[in-house]
Amino acid sequence: MPRIRFRLPSPVSTPFTFWYLTVLLATTGLQRLLGESISARLLELASTDAHNLWHRPVMSLVSSALWLGDDGWLVYVIIFTLAVAPLERRIGAGWTFAVFASGHVLATLATELPVMWAIGAGALPHTDGRWLDIGVSYGFFATAGALVPVLARRFRAIAVLAIEAGIVVIYLIDAPGTLGAIVTLAGHLIAAHIGMVGWSRWLRRHGVAGTLPRPAEPGDRVRPLAGSAAR
Repeated sequence: MPRIRFRLPSPVSTPFTFWYLTVLLATTGLQRLLGESISARLLELASTDAHNLWHRPVMSLVSSALWLGDDGWLVYVIIFTLAVAPLERRIGAGWTFAVFASGHVLATLATELPVMWAIGAGALPHTDGRWLDIGVSYGFFATAGALVPVLARRFRAIAVLAIEAGIVVIYLIDAPGTLGAIVTLAGHLIAAHIGMVGWSRWLRRHGVAGTLPRPAEPGDRVRPLAGSAAR
């Protein structure tokens, strides 16, 4: 029986996962160092809410993925180790970043642009354009979703259920029923399906589908991926 080996991210085998976690740990420490009022202002500027997306879209999309909304950085170390790092060992750092960014950017735009439209049309108050929306969850769920086709078929249904259950749990603990929680729920679902559906054909075409839990050896990484970005 094949065994799944859980390995912590490292700067050599999984540079994207390792250095991204390092950045998140650094910004979490910076929040504590700067104090509550200054940190709140920084997070407000980084938020991908409707107001910031209208006035500074690129900056808010980039900066919002560099902060965590709470001190749960250890949780992110665990989930990145379980989902992001295994995908990176299969497709490399550059493509893992592409999967992550696609979920973060597309799910944000898919959920916040309707809010912007509703505010402009007078259907929502302007205060709904300034809720705090930061973090890495959209990118994470896209990456976790992309890992599903990489798993052997017998594990895929369990993985999908785990992802969907995680999304529901986040919704239930995030003021369920409020507009912000509903928008976040939609964003998580969109991001997860960007990974599962949007990237599945690409993963199959590059021979990565169904390669877990077979242990990833150095020769297992699909070599054409490293040069395919130049096409």
